[in-house]
Amino acid sequence: MYKALCEYARSLGCKAVTDEAMYKHITFRLGGEAKAFIEPNSEENLIKILQKCAGSGVHYALIGNGSNLLVEDSGFDGAVIHLGNDFSTIKLISDTEIFAAAGASLMRVCSFALENSLTGLEFAYGIPGTAGGAAFMNAGAYGGEMKDVLYKCTHINPDFSVGTLEGEALRLSYRHSAYAENGAVITGLYLRLQKGDSAQIKEKMHELYGRRKDKQPLEYPSAGSTFKRPEGYFAGKLIEDCGLKGASVGGAQVSEKHAGFVINTGGATCDDVLKLCAKISDAVQRRFGVTLEREIKILK
Repeated sequence: MYKALCEYARSLGCKAVTDEAMYKHITFRLGGEAKAFIEPNSEENLIKILQKCAGSGVHYALIGNGSNLLVEDSGFDGAVIHLGNDFSTIKLISDTEIFAAAGASLMRVCSFALENSLTGLEFAYGIPGTAGGAAFMNAGAYGGEMKDVLYKCTHINPDFSVGTLEGEALRLSYRHSAYAENGAVITGLYLRLQKGDSAQIKEKMHELYGRRKDKQPLEYPSAGSTFKRPEGYFAGKLIEDCGLKGASVGGAQVSEKHAGFVINTGGATCDDVLKLCAKISDAVQRRFGVTLEREIKILK
């Protein structure tokens, strides 16, 4: 089944392999194999591959940079469809508006905004994901989030038709969008920014990136912030106050630099990460009565 799916994808000119090690494709650098790993080369062929999966009864999941994901140690029993270089177009569509394909690196989109003296995306400089992932989860940092600049998305519906969502229909809220429930695949983003001074934009980007480097364990594999921010609290502060900085299970560790990050110190398994997350959640619940919700998604 998976071999036939990959052969079909290759017949369309797409890259496709079976039994692909997923640690190579997620920023946590862990997890088992996917039964198939496919990189579509166009929206048309992406639709054909999705239709083929549906017609063959193949479970599939879309990924970008893999920056907010865990893959179980047993692997993923389905096809991983990676939106990569062929979905990375970034272009100016007006003096203040940018189109970015879903597979474009968010860092590249920020740099493109800087090159065109457009302000509003500085907060996202340094977020290690793709534009599509950022829209899906309404990514944010340092007082900004995608809902401040994102006004429209293009997508492929579950019935394989092409559609759009715009404005309030995107339902952007804290780490959430309409795409969390509607089953559509984001293919492109439309961002509305403002004209600004390129020197000031660059200075702000470098300032925020410097703050990331100083406070976050960027030198270790991780999936970024492990837990969502509980209303009225900061997850990292709660975890630190429980005395869990440096706590570990196997190769997974609560960062000694920032307690809001679980890192892979080397050889961590998905099971290590999940057990450590459970330990953290239990401790915070017992001490503060606050329920932590994991921000990292498991590929299922």
